[in-house]
Amino acid sequence: MKKLFYSLTLLYTIVGFGQVPAYYSSIDFSLTGLPLKSELSDLITTTHTSPTTYSEVWDVLKTADLDPTNSSVVLLIYGYNDDDGSVINDRTRNKNDNGGSVGEWNREHVFPKSLGSPNLGESGPGSDPHNLRASDVQANGNRSNRKFASGTGNAGTAGSNWYPGDEWIGDAARIVMYMYLRYGNRCLPSAVAVGSTNAVDGNMIDLLLEWNALDPVSDLETNRNNTIQSATGNRNPFIDNPHIANHIWGGPDAVDTWGDLSINVATNNNAISVYPNPVTEETLYISNVSSSNIQSIALFDLQGRAIITVQPNATTSNYELELGNLPDGTYILNLVSSEAVETRKIIVL
Repeated sequence: MKKLFYSLTLLYTIVGFGQVPAYYSSIDFSLTGLPLKSELSDLITTTHTSPTTYSEVWDVLKTADLDPTNSSVVLLIYGYNDDDGSVINDRTRNKNDNGGSVGEWNREHVFPKSLGSPNLGESGPGSDPHNLRASDVQANGNRSNRKFASGTGNAGTAGSNWYPGDEWIGDAARIVMYMYLRYGNRCLPSAVAVGSTNAVDGNMIDLLLEWNALDPVSDLETNRNNTIQSATGNRNPFIDNPHIANHIWGGPDAVDTWGDLSINVATNNNAISVYPNPVTEETLYISNVSSSNIQSIALFDLQGRAIITVQPNATTSNYELELGNLPDGTYILNLVSSEAVETRKIIVL
């Protein structure tokens, strides 16, 4: 994996970053949940002023998917080894070796065409370069239209589903989230990923939020976002700042690229009281101070694994979370109410 940022320093402090880019000047980032999702959806739709044709995508990817360390090759999603003698596993390939034959790269629909409702085709969402990645022809065929599922290590099948590989889980998650924002019900995350459904939005799959946090944005993704904006006019917000996903759907904290979003959460969303912390007994008390309903409670370890997940009944504003014999250590508590999405560091002693 590129790097795991589940350290307290990066999860709970502001890490130097820039201000919110001008592209997002119309967005009210004090919003959370579906209202923020709606504003971002409007933005990336109205700024998508120059849709690409399916044939034009070849030239876009020859620039967008360039290896930041070698401008003569593109990086191949799902790839992991250039030296094992098998082209199907290649991580890089000459940027001009594109086509449909063995040893060439083609255009992988990260959100498969056939899983759209209706089929995405090869225009509109089917030719959106934000969703298309350079991929070995055979690796692309092996993935086919398999849904994403949890796994570990290199890319490959996970039962009847597909694990994109440790290096690519964040890339895949952020692309699926973009497609959902841009094309709505035509590209539901629940149609392309396997796992528990999100408490804020039943169309979102929590696995994608875990991947977004575990695998930070790479230089390749940043280059893609800039290059594709030059071609189409719009951007993928989750590449610009993965923490935006937390403001919409909750989940394990992703790095806040701008810093400001973490400040807003800490300042504006202290609607839920959690005590005691550190926890020395077996019960954690959770209370919504405004008496609005608590919709979802999830406790994660520092590897992003869900340890406890609860969806209280519709009238719950207070909850006693039984921790049982949870090992001593640091955990991430994610809380969702009708007013706020909050993330806390919990110490168990």
